[in-house]
Amino acid sequence: MNVTVPQGENSDSRTIPGETVPPTPPADSESARTQPDGQYFATTTNNPVTSDSTTPVGRADAVALSLDRMRLAGAATERIASGTTVDEVVTALADAAVPQFADGILVYLRTPLQDYETLRPHNLRLAHRTHIPAESAAEAPLILLTPEENLAFTADGALAEILANVRPVAINDVLSQAALAEITEGPLPGQFSAIIAPLQRKRQLFGFAVLIRYQHEPYDDADVLVAAQMATHSALGIDRALLERSQLYIAGELQRTMLPETLPRPTGVRLASRYLPAAETARVGGDWYDAIPLPGSRVALVVGDVMGHSMTAAAIMGQLRTTAQTLAGLDLPPQEVLHNLDEQAQRLGSNRMATCLYAVYDPVAHRITIANAGHPPPVLLHLGGRAEVLRVPPGAPIGVGGVDFEAVELDAPAGATLLLYTDGLVESRLRDVWTGMEQLREELGTIAHLTGPDRPPPLEALCDQVLDILGPGDRDDDVALLAARFEGIASSDVVSWSLDPEDKAPGRARRLAREALSRWDLEELTDSVELLVSELVTNAVRYATWQVTVRLLRSDVLRCEVTDDAPQLPRLRRSRFLDEGGRGIFLVDKISMRWGASRLATGKLVWFEMALPQQPDQEQG
Repeated sequence: MNVTVPQGENSDSRTIPGETVPPTPPADSESARTQPDGQYFATTTNNPVTSDSTTPVGRADAVALSLDRMRLAGAATERIASGTTVDEVVTALADAAVPQFADGILVYLRTPLQDYETLRPHNLRLAHRTHIPAESAAEAPLILLTPEENLAFTADGALAEILANVRPVAINDVLSQAALAEITEGPLPGQFSAIIAPLQRKRQLFGFAVLIRYQHEPYDDADVLVAAQMATHSALGIDRALLERSQLYIAGELQRTMLPETLPRPTGVRLASRYLPAAETARVGGDWYDAIPLPGSRVALVVGDVMGHSMTAAAIMGQLRTTAQTLAGLDLPPQEVLHNLDEQAQRLGSNRMATCLYAVYDPVAHRITIANAGHPPPVLLHLGGRAEVLRVPPGAPIGVGGVDFEAVELDAPAGATLLLYTDGLVESRLRDVWTGMEQLREELGTIAHLTGPDRPPPLEALCDQVLDILGPGDRDDDVALLAARFEGIASSDVVSWSLDPEDKAPGRARRLAREALSRWDLEELTDSVELLVSELVTNAVRYATWQVTVRLLRSDVLRCEVTDDAPQLPRLRRSRFLDEGGRGIFLVDKISMRWGASRLATGKLVWFEMALPQQPDQEQG
């Protein structure tokens, strides 16, 4: 920046109306240079420097003064540029100005800060106030200054006129003094000099700063240039911080909307989840979790983490989660799901990498099948209080390409709890992932012992207590947690039959269903269940080329599943008056509590659910 010393009359003639500026020390005095204690520099008045000056001492002091201003402006610019938030930028401006350039500073910012209009009434709030402590209030009258915390001014006032001109101004005329009077509750006591510097980026007015000196050399035109540079870089810093904050908000909202609003309630398993975004000092990540009901009363449990922290990571997370849901709907094995996710990540572009763990729980078989793609292994909390980290092949992250994924099948005993999580729960700057997993395992064991060996801890409370291992302080990453309490379905509550695709199949299915309902004391449902089972088996026999499977499951509802090898899914439609068929699914829709159809690798599965009759003790309750 080129800083010039103004030409013209001596600077001691610049006085505030109604006030007297004390005489300025000679040019060769120590007070005419930068003070040893870091105080601001003073201008030279007894030896004015003009374009035709031949005084060696005056010329040397002018050069030194210009260098001091340049160094001050450069240091202030560097300090202000280091701020990443609005508060940091404003604090950096104050620290750069006080005490090197001013005795005090007031910084006002708009409320709300995103309101960028410049030609209408504004509301501002005092964002920062700094002054140099003094031995007495008379030496630093800023201590006596009581500025308005909330400031409102109209577009036709003196302050609005100064801010509309964009450039900083020194308080040296009636207009500027009127503008300063709008800021304070009254005139400033003592001798002072001030600069009002708008904080403006293009046509976006963020606020303004007031720089104040007391009982020292008044601000001159060169000082106004230094204040202008400070204000310009402060406005740029505020604009950058607002843009970054807006991007983080959009990314955070994008990530949150892509996470499930509610978890399903599949048969034989209870689910709970938690999601904690990264601390404000970290950027948004790509963590996600999901629970997807599958055919045959199974459920897929998914947790993943896209590498990186940006809006791009959040967008990729949404794409991978959608892909995982689609693949789950095809009823592919876990290792095939990860293989297809890996291919999808490569199609999204280079370096689109993520970790993912995909598990399928079967409540009838009491088994769980897990495949891993570079993700931290899950932890299983047994009913007796023992917590173990499951031995799952780690696999390569999604997006590497050219790797195989391996699935393992493990026991999932009733009463056990499976925890799937992202690395933000167990890894930080202070601990590695293996130390964190060991702490998680120990914490789960401690929680389980509080409830005793015969009763698992409440699932929601368990999730809250697990998050306590994070401790207070800053977090480097998002945390996603999915907990599944295995309840299973007892073998006595499941019956299934295989029927040949023949005309006798519907009648046999009705008889077997009636016998099962009688054993379960559910005779009240016999007529409805017989009718619906007959309709589904009739549709299956019409298109099937292989055996038709019928299964009844009793849990909190009665569920019927009919499986065949025909891929066509039934759909609900209204039959015309003369149509002989097409009313089966319509009856299922009207009579059952809910129903659905899913494709299998070998055909399809159609199911419906009926509410169980209310028991006498339930009615009394």
